[in-house]
Amino acid sequence: MGAELITSTQNPKIKDLTLLLEKSKERRQKGLFAVEGIREISNCAAGGFTASALFYCPEIISERGLVELRSTLSLTEKALFPVAPNVYQKIAYRGTTEGAVALFKSRDRRLEEIVLQDNKAPLVLVLESVEKPGNLGAILRTADAAGVDAVIVCDPLTDLYNPNLIRASISGVFTLQIATATSQEAAKWLRERSFNILTAQLQDSKPYYDIDMTVATAIVFGTEADGLSDFWREQSNAKILIPMLGKLDSLNVSVSAAVLCYEAVRQRNKSL
Repeated sequence: MGAELITSTQNPKIKDLTLLLEKSKERRQKGLFAVEGIREISNCAAGGFTASALFYCPEIISERGLVELRSTLSLTEKALFPVAPNVYQKIAYRGTTEGAVALFKSRDRRLEEIVLQDNKAPLVLVLESVEKPGNLGAILRTADAAGVDAVIVCDPLTDLYNPNLIRASISGVFTLQIATATSQEAAKWLRERSFNILTAQLQDSKPYYDIDMTVATAIVFGTEADGLSDFWREQSNAKILIPMLGKLDSLNVSVSAAVLCYEAVRQRNKSL
């Protein structure tokens, strides 16, 4: 017999899930995070994360979708929790779509886990203290689309399991090789692998299209408010900029990342 339908938003399991969605401290302490949507849940599982529970709304999720998720997540009946529509609206950002929210066990994502292909000049993005989950998620979405080999998040100000980040990345946070590290650790890792380190900044820079990105390349981006730290400016092999032809002096960091990622794609694929 299946679990009883959860109809109250005051149910202890729902209250715990809501805290995980709202508070990074709760995610860290419990080692759990929530993922909404069938595609996102499936990509999270494919990325090697282990599910611990599935909350689903029978009035929203298709029977086929539920069967596929149960197979993908390998959960027992005790870990499946049907919820009423009013409860699903409480735990889901997109209250009228797909009808599934899963809990996963979080794990550290370390530099030593990144695997680079021997026969390829890798492209890596380094993000220093990017604090807005939406911006970080958008960058990860671009990185996946551009075939970036890895993303290193240095001195993070938002955790990788923030729901807004997961949504903005459309699960790119699970499809990419991502590591968190200090800036010093990241720089050492890049130097040991002979990366050409490019820093995106306005001062003392050359236009990005004048820089060779066909070699092993790491492009470093700074915070939305303050830009790059002096540490990364000192590590740089070349300083690059995106020409500003209007009255404003900068682009959103996620837009800048998209421009530079696709310049690397253009240089590496002359037929495009």
